[in-house]
Amino acid sequence: MTALVLAAILTPVVAAIVGALAGWRRSTAVFTVVSTLAVLGCAAALGVRLHGRDHVLAEGLLRVDALSVTMLTVIGVVATLATVAGVGYIDAELAHGHTDARAARGYAGLVPAFLAAMVTAVCANNIGVIWVAVEATTVATAFLVGHRRTRTALEATWKYVVICSVGIVVAFLGTIVLYFAARHAGAASEQALDLDVLLTHAAHLDPHVTRLAGGLLLIGYGAKAGLVPFHTWLADAHSQAPVPVSALMSGVLLAVAFSVVLRIKPIIDAATGTTYLRTGLLIIGLSTLLIAALLLTVTRDVKRLLAYSSMENMGLIAVAAAGGTGLAVAALLLHVLAHGIGKTVLFLSTGPLQAAHDSTAIAAITGVAARSRLLATTVTVGVAVLVGLPPFAMFASELAIARSLTDARLAWALGIALVLIAVAFAALVRNTSRILLGGTAAGAPAIVVPATTTAALVVGVVVSVVLGVTAGPLTDLFTNSAGQVIAR
Repeated sequence: MTALVLAAILTPVVAAIVGALAGWRRSTAVFTVVSTLAVLGCAAALGVRLHGRDHVLAEGLLRVDALSVTMLTVIGVVATLATVAGVGYIDAELAHGHTDARAARGYAGLVPAFLAAMVTAVCANNIGVIWVAVEATTVATAFLVGHRRTRTALEATWKYVVICSVGIVVAFLGTIVLYFAARHAGAASEQALDLDVLLTHAAHLDPHVTRLAGGLLLIGYGAKAGLVPFHTWLADAHSQAPVPVSALMSGVLLAVAFSVVLRIKPIIDAATGTTYLRTGLLIIGLSTLLIAALLLTVTRDVKRLLAYSSMENMGLIAVAAAGGTGLAVAALLLHVLAHGIGKTVLFLSTGPLQAAHDSTAIAAITGVAARSRLLATTVTVGVAVLVGLPPFAMFASELAIARSLTDARLAWALGIALVLIAVAFAALVRNTSRILLGGTAAGAPAIVVPATTTAALVVGVVVSVVLGVTAGPLTDLFTNSAGQVIAR
């Protein structure tokens, strides 16, 4: 089991080293794709071994349980789609002069390094190691956000670095406070941040100190997940990053950050009771939903539109986590996977549109349905996934979240969330209609979709449909993950 986990971590590391040394070449790009397939393959192998067990590895600094395998699956699927599309995307950027060889070399090395950091974060058994891995994602993606080196891109980079650094400092303070509580509960100094040890001593942690730690950790990792109050970086970073990176950040990074909250939830709940963290998640989740829904109604940029949609979905996921039941957590994990794939399809669809119009303004990108059947189909499917239309998986996940909130006596929160989701729905449909069905200006540029992007989009649409029809063996995986998250 250790070999599989190390393979999932080290294969992207090797790809990062090769990319940094060799620069952007088709061979290094293919190697990066292979590394993402290795992550997905390791997730599948670990999932098979996990059958009937709480975990398949829990020794030293590594831990693999159902939640780890779930997040590895999300990383593997989304990263494979994004890196496949990235091959044609960077080639087009170089051909049109939007980037240079130095920036392409950085992209080749930083993308797999970003993947390795996320894999480490979801497979770590130590809260301190998780913190380091999440911080490493900030370092890698900061340079990727500023990939084009324009003034707007650099402004977005600095905003991203400053705000996420504040968040990660808050999370670091929470980690220190939790370590303090664990030490005073009798945990050994070298193991006081291990997840197993914290769960063992959770009932003996000082509730007042643990409340402080839980609040700091929720705010700190919530910042990385795009939740209020440190959410303002998200739209700027997503709008300026290369399209495949935007897909990775929106489809995976936000979920990886929130998975840390799911990790600490049973520890905090055991020490303080379920009400404390539930209240925090409800306040932050509903506030995020409100702000995202309002911003969706006024944005005029397609990539910012998708970024605010990610905020909306992370807010809903936080509200679902507040429900605290097995159904709620299983549903939110299905939601995470479905959202990751659907959002990746949409971000990848914007790549050829941005290249053709040299803009991401919605007013500049109209009449797509008459100019590209492929992109018209993928955008339609992606939006249908995001707004929760059947037969796509987010229809089932949102229904399950609604039922779980009702069962948890949070019907009032469900009512507020439904109103805000309806506002977001209307905004997404309105703007998508303008993009697909708006009038085509005379002399509108031709839309060229690279072969690799076409392949990624087709696979993404197929996977979205299949996941909507049946979750298959993932159902047991989500259920087992929920059993580890809910308060014992």
